[in-house]
Amino acid sequence: MFLKFKPLLKTTLWGGDKIIPFKHLQSNEQQVGESWEISGVEGSETIVCGGPYDGRKLNDVLAEMKERLVGEDNYRRLGNEFPLLIKFIDARQNLSIQVHPNDEIAQKHGKGRGKTEMWYIMDSAPDAKLYCGLRQTITPAQYEEMVNNDTITDALAQYIVKKGDVFFLPAGRIHSIGPGCFLVEIQQTSDVTYRIYDYKRKDKDGNYRQLHTREAAESIDYHVERDYRTDYVARRNQGVALVQCPHFCTALYDLDEPMTLDYSELDSFVILICLDGNGSLTDDEGNTVSFQTGDTILVPAATNIIQVEGTVKFLETYA
Repeated sequence: MFLKFKPLLKTTLWGGDKIIPFKHLQSNEQQVGESWEISGVEGSETIVCGGPYDGRKLNDVLAEMKERLVGEDNYRRLGNEFPLLIKFIDARQNLSIQVHPNDEIAQKHGKGRGKTEMWYIMDSAPDAKLYCGLRQTITPAQYEEMVNNDTITDALAQYIVKKGDVFFLPAGRIHSIGPGCFLVEIQQTSDVTYRIYDYKRKDKDGNYRQLHTREAAESIDYHVERDYRTDYVARRNQGVALVQCPHFCTALYDLDEPMTLDYSELDSFVILICLDGNGSLTDDEGNTVSFQTGDTILVPAATNIIQVEGTVKFLETYA
């Protein structure tokens, strides 16, 4: 069985115009900054489109299928909470400078879970940029001073990005998506964001958006790394590991010949995110689904084998 979901489109101050055509949608919505592809976040749950669970929320399906959907270990740890949130993000303007807490800090502040995430860059503008991590050592006191005097971006590592770039953002890594970026975001199921700096922009009502300077100071990892971009070598017709962390494992596939994906030893659901091309997926019970650019498909943990046909490039991720 395969589960497809109706995308949950989010209009934002900084949203662009790439998501609607990328996903082949008939919509007149403007400034769509995010498409939540698979989400169990309360109030923003995605709804199954087609098949035996058509019209039902992801969390309702999980409550019925339990470990058959997410795997025994995931269900034992998280119960009826789906582990991952998948988004497409299209930025026409700078997003705020922000950071996410880890689980411990989030729970201390009454939040259910922190947020570790990753980005895979898609077909972005030639001059698209983003911030990821600190480029110089600063103290919490220096951080607050730089926020107050509008110089915090001076302390951040900035990257001009291209299609295929990958960034891993463990909880605590300060970051911001810049104008022209179009990307896939894979993250823990959490909507906890501490906004550090917002370029003194006002919302549609003329108000400054809330900042969380002190909460962020507690959450930031002040360690400086040489390079925050993930290094990998793309290969045709085999899986290439991109990120492996306690919350998710993600690989890239670029296929122009049939491939069998064997999940018989994996105790988890699998999510397949189509970046380019088209083809089909067939499971070990003979169920077949089309797979094209912009599609995101949830494969239940009870599935053992998938046959992929077509010329298609996709991400595979699981908990």
